Amino acid sequence: MSAAPTQPTVTEREARQVAEAAREQDWRKPSFAKELFLGRFRLDLIHPHPMPPDEDAQRGEEFLAKLRDFCETKIDGALIERDARIPDDVINGLKELGALGMKIDTKYGGLGLTQVYYNKALALAGSASPAVGVLLSAHQSIGVPQPLKLFGTPEQKETFLPRCARTDISAFLLTEPDVGSDPARLAMSAVPDGDEYILDGVKLWTTNGVVADLLVVMARVPKSEGHKGGITAFVVETNSPGITVENRNAFMGLRGIENGVTRFHQVRVPAANRIGPEGAGLKIALTTLNTGRLSLPASCVAAGKWCLKIAREWTAAREQWGKPIAHHEAVGSKISFIAATTFALEAVLDLSSQMADEDRNDIRIEGALAKLFASEMAWRMADELVQIRGGRGFETAASLAARGERAVPAEQVLRDLRINRIFEGSTEIMHLLIAREAVDAHLSVAGDLIDPDKSLSDKAKAGANAGVFYAKWLPKLVAGPGQLPGSYSEFKREVDLSPHLRYVERTARKLARSTFYAMSRWQGRMETKQGFLGRIVDIGAELFAMSAACVRAELLRSQGDHGREAYQLADTFCRQSRIRVEELFGRLWNNTDDVDRKVVKGVLSGTYEWLERGIVDPSGEGPWIADATPGPSERENVHRPIR
Repeated sequence: MSAAPTQPTVTEREARQVAEAAREQDWRKPSFAKELFLGRFRLDLIHPHPMPPDEDAQRGEEFLAKLRDFCETKIDGALIERDARIPDDVINGLKELGALGMKIDTKYGGLGLTQVYYNKALALAGSASPAVGVLLSAHQSIGVPQPLKLFGTPEQKETFLPRCARTDISAFLLTEPDVGSDPARLAMSAVPDGDEYILDGVKLWTTNGVVADLLVVMARVPKSEGHKGGITAFVVETNSPGITVENRNAFMGLRGIENGVTRFHQVRVPAANRIGPEGAGLKIALTTLNTGRLSLPASCVAAGKWCLKIAREWTAAREQWGKPIAHHEAVGSKISFIAATTFALEAVLDLSSQMADEDRNDIRIEGALAKLFASEMAWRMADELVQIRGGRGFETAASLAARGERAVPAEQVLRDLRINRIFEGSTEIMHLLIAREAVDAHLSVAGDLIDPDKSLSDKAKAGANAGVFYAKWLPKLVAGPGQLPGSYSEFKREVDLSPHLRYVERTARKLARSTFYAMSRWQGRMETKQGFLGRIVDIGAELFAMSAACVRAELLRSQGDHGREAYQLADTFCRQSRIRVEELFGRLWNNTDDVDRKVVKGVLSGTYEWLERGIVDPSGEGPWIADATPGPSERENVHRPIR
């Protein structure tokens, strides 16, 4: 019999320890972004821009041509938005096309696309309908195929990957009603029983879960004799007795996604379906997300391209005060921002994806930066498009069509993009995750100095190690190629990008010095300075994007593919980015973080409750967090397999 799981009670320190144990501890390969945060601008790691082998590119282009035809002839994005559901015949058509197996090796029946072309395919499908893009991404980026590719046994791959490539939809189940970014609180249990585990608990926001055939489920195995225990990953058949999809959730955007609440009651799962050893579930999840996160920037790039197209066409057609509105500076600056940022986002995505394919570099920070930067900037681009469209931007596409105008779904794109700032690690969590990786070198040599649990001898040893490290590292932050006028001259063309790369080099050193000053000032309290850490990460993201934009511009120039225009866009983006970077540096030390904390204490204590008077709260009754007590389901099963 399985024991009823209880919600774990964990301290802040225990929660951090769980997260720390799950992260990859070692850096066995070089990382451009890690070096950047350490003040070392390793342009050689990304330039010349890596390229896919010809056969990979040919296979990818052939599939993109088929997918484009399918998107243009079979996917009706307006219908999906109106009905809040992807038609079964569309999903079955995607299966026949092989789109479920884009990332799966050909020996298992998949297409074997590279990360670069997988992302191009997601961008294409997502432009036809964001819900379709999410369906394909959740299935392959974080669903069964990716963790099995990285951690599965040969038997598991033979059993499940052919199904995932052609017929079976998969989903990833980690979040619970009371568990979001703090997995230490995960309550779903997996109790060993002979050659099986018995799963009990409730999972929330299971994207694809309503229609999935296979699930990757994270559950806590209790520690016992012969069992290490800990959060563990399992492949689970959705039609297993005891599984009930209790609700299909609805959202402000992405209305066609099949996202639900799934209850497990005494669900038996063979031990052979466990992915990796007990206790490795979080590490598997985080490693899967290293490249899985790149699917979100793909959708953001697609949105940027569409925003640019609509902005160009609309502002040329719409006239005010005697000329097209594009020629009014207030509107033109928005168009320039959209164009330059779209170029940079595609540069970041393609560079990160190609590095993932080559597997020469560790891209855990690059992938996280790409997700963070793209999700924030895409939202801003869509918001600017709505502003450019004016009242028509706020009006739905259906309403526009009903009164005889072009059905432009600008407001829908804004709604659809909003979740990307939350999906697969919110912006706030990404700041902390990236910051932890960015200061890893410091913690490796000096971490024991600020650890209250370490002995005096440990602290003394750490102090000696830190002295050696900083004696070598700090002097290198004083001067570098960024101060030499002739540096990076290979980027000097009709438009000169070399000043921007010199700026990146200088600023990377300044960023590293700022991080060191902060660690010296706050020491053990550094981890509580989330505002400061977020700005440090945002500066790093801008520097990464500037680097990628310049490298991509030079690649396109060398290929004779709109090189002059690419240089112009890269130059414009870098100029805009540098303004944002300088603002962020100013806010490192001149901000309202301290007074904000005081106001928060006042809000929570009721000091400002008088400020809430004079309104009516339209919220309904009910608990803030739904009851997730384990037990049999009392609701109808809305699971809807597609065949």
